[in-house]
Amino acid sequence: MQFASAAASARTFVPCLRLRSETLLIDQSEGFSDDFREVESAVIDLCFNYSGFEVSASEPLSLEAGFRDARGESEVRRVLESYGAIELAGLEDIALLPDCNADYAVSMEGDPDALAAFSTSAVPRLRELGWQVEIDPGYPCHVVNDARWYASLSTDAGEDDALDDDGDERGWFELELGVEVEGEQVDLLPVLLDLIESRGMQALLHTPRRRQMALPLGGKRYLAVPPGRIKTVVRVLSELYEIEGTGPGGGLKVPSMVPDYLDELQSAFEDDSLCWTGDTDQRDRIRVPRNQPPPLVDPPTGLKATLRPYQMEGLAFLQNLRAHGAGAILADDMGLGKTLQTITHILKEKESGRMHDPVLVVAPTSLVGNWAREIEKFAPALEVHVHYGSQRRHLVRNVKFSDVVITTYGLLMRDTDVFESQAFYMVVLDEAQTIKNARSLAHKAVKGVDAQYRIALSGTPVENNLDELWALCDFAMPGLLGDASQFRSAFRVPIEKQGNRDRMDTLRRRVAPFILRRLKTDVATDLPPKTIMTRPVELKGPQRDLYESIRIAGHTLVRKVVKKKGIAASTIDILGALMKLRQVCCDPRLVRLQSAHEIEESAKFEALFDMLPDMLEQGRQVLVFSQFTRMLALIGDELKAMGVPFVVITGSTTDRQAAVDAFQSGQAKVFLLSLKAAGTGLNLVAADTVIHFDPWWNPAAQAQATDRAYRIGQKRPVFVYNLIVSGSVEDRMVALQRRKQALADGLLAQDEDGIELSVEDVDDLFAPLDDQAASSRRNSR
Repeated sequence: MQFASAAASARTFVPCLRLRSETLLIDQSEGFSDDFREVESAVIDLCFNYSGFEVSASEPLSLEAGFRDARGESEVRRVLESYGAIELAGLEDIALLPDCNADYAVSMEGDPDALAAFSTSAVPRLRELGWQVEIDPGYPCHVVNDARWYASLSTDAGEDDALDDDGDERGWFELELGVEVEGEQVDLLPVLLDLIESRGMQALLHTPRRRQMALPLGGKRYLAVPPGRIKTVVRVLSELYEIEGTGPGGGLKVPSMVPDYLDELQSAFEDDSLCWTGDTDQRDRIRVPRNQPPPLVDPPTGLKATLRPYQMEGLAFLQNLRAHGAGAILADDMGLGKTLQTITHILKEKESGRMHDPVLVVAPTSLVGNWAREIEKFAPALEVHVHYGSQRRHLVRNVKFSDVVITTYGLLMRDTDVFESQAFYMVVLDEAQTIKNARSLAHKAVKGVDAQYRIALSGTPVENNLDELWALCDFAMPGLLGDASQFRSAFRVPIEKQGNRDRMDTLRRRVAPFILRRLKTDVATDLPPKTIMTRPVELKGPQRDLYESIRIAGHTLVRKVVKKKGIAASTIDILGALMKLRQVCCDPRLVRLQSAHEIEESAKFEALFDMLPDMLEQGRQVLVFSQFTRMLALIGDELKAMGVPFVVITGSTTDRQAAVDAFQSGQAKVFLLSLKAAGTGLNLVAADTVIHFDPWWNPAAQAQATDRAYRIGQKRPVFVYNLIVSGSVEDRMVALQRRKQALADGLLAQDEDGIELSVEDVDDLFAPLDDQAASSRRNSR
């Protein structure tokens, strides 16, 4: 296309561009001193060809006013500048050497992205308009247009290199990504990783939509990559590099359990222009469907139960992962039948003929009997051996002849010779949050079990922080999340400290195929309603004075300790001081002070016994939870005096089942339970009322306790009462929990280790008692 002026006397012309390299002098002085820096820049010589007569754009129009088209030339300049060209004559801080005739600069600092954008976007378009564009051999950016992308997979890593820090087989292969240019393969991984490190992933992900990115191919050759493609490639490579690192061959390590990284990489090439080479079978080594549920399977014929629809889906989930050689985390809400689903899965494996070794079930001591009874009830064809009790050593020979071996975490650690000498088909952890501390002996013990498949059962897979999720995955799917240090830098710090939503989405995508989580509100639609209420209690008189005196003394002590040792090293002192305040809230008789024992009033104790008589008259059966066994004893004494039949479970209870049977049969109307000893593993659907006498640091643990009554089998509405002393440390604990539940519903670990409080949090917890109005305002925030 030729540009022509509207004037009749004007002659047509063709714009001519010459792209070349030129040394420019950039003025970096301040004031009146001369300080120039030489910069090799990409420049443009512009001229206009009027029927064979070329006129430089820099020549004044007045010299050839008879035939030059002033308006047309001005339009040429406007079009050229719209593609990012910068007119040199208008720059005060640029000086040209005497023999330099350049009119425009493409990039004064040699930005390859700007050069690539001009070369790939502007040059073809200007040629389409009829412009003549010449590119000098010395031009700093020669764009390659006929390159073909390739991705190469290899598994050449030696056995030693395929182990993580704990000696587990990581199951990974190496990825190389590059292009083929004129028969030569150019590995682009080093270039892309340098780009990620120098610019940062977030900067690359926010590249302007219309701007090409230039990747150097050596010499002056560059590959221009569309912004959409580079964003996908950068995201995939950045995550792999930060989480997995590079292998011995220089390629990126890709876990075989996370093949969707390769699917994402493929998605960046909509025209299928990515050629896969090398050990491409690796892409299908573990192919767990990620966007659709696995197909349902028939339950085993020997199962003596009718599975609910969601339990059938749970069986399909476990069967599907077993078929792919992967472990699983069944994280259903409390009371949805994780035990039944797992027993069904075990029986299915037995009937299929695949299970040539026994299954090991590891559970808290309180649940050993429950597992044995549930298997006998639902899968009587399974031979069960319970490795427990003082005579267990005499029955060790039964282990290898059993279908299922049930033991405790404590005995697994103690009887290492028994479990290290036996290969298991599968190991199942009940209440798997027990191993949430990856440095604990329990975690080390379960990792040491020789088993083909691993299943973790937990209604609360994350109670405090993401390291707990890593610990469960490290057991069930070793290598899925890298080692502990990689996980912290790649996931925990960005998510917990920086609020990185992209990294949270990445973590969710990575673990989603291996974790099944359903809530009662979603799947158990036949459950009756659950009503949760807070019953405020106000301290008065001597009990209030006792609280204030202990609060002042405790706060003073804690401040001194924190000042001396720092907040992180003061956990035990802080918890000890807070414990005394919590005891005052429950009952002054819990406090080991003579002055406390002289106080006869107990506001919360009185509130409880204001509620109970009416509840019992209405025919309710009540669970009362407390973390203080001495408090349960005081409540029990009062119930005895009233003639109310009750049962108790604490850590010292020897026959738990007898207590459960008495309550379930209606012989006992009140069940007093220690939160630690009875917060999990019990089925108490005879209860329709739950009273939490004192709040627990971790609301997830309280929810588990509540769900001893609110679970499958419950036919009546359930009412939950939380007794909270207004304006006290209890009230402030609840408010603090709500502010600190970004990861899960917990503030602290269940056993009160790993406390994460700031100095401001501590000061707030030790604040003076305030009235109910102030308490309500705080809780509404």
